[in-house]
Amino acid sequence: MGMEYFGDKLRALRLKKMMTQSDLSTRIGVVSATISAYEKSRKYPSVEVLIQLCQIFDVSADYLLGLSDDKEFNTSSLTDEQLQIVLRLINEFEQFNALKEK
Repeated sequence: MGMEYFGDKLRALRLKKMMTQSDLSTRIGVVSATISAYEKSRKYPSVEVLIQLCQIFDVSADYLLGLSDDKEFNTSSLTDEQLQIVLRLINEFEQFNALKEK
């Protein structure tokens, strides 16, 4: 797994939702060529865009970035504020676990 899979995963998720590159670009506020560059792994999104992609496709950033094969992270019923709280909590757990492993 690794960053080289980002484009493949993004394309597969987009096609599964029957979205064109143009549809996705409109939703996240970029030009279609940017989506094409993401899918060809020539360019990677900013953190803000990565968060939008995770929300649109209902997957974790770890999945999109190739750090995990677990793509399920259902956020559909959460408000943006609630989602940010969950993401901060996950970060806290990760930091705690990293300290525990030392």
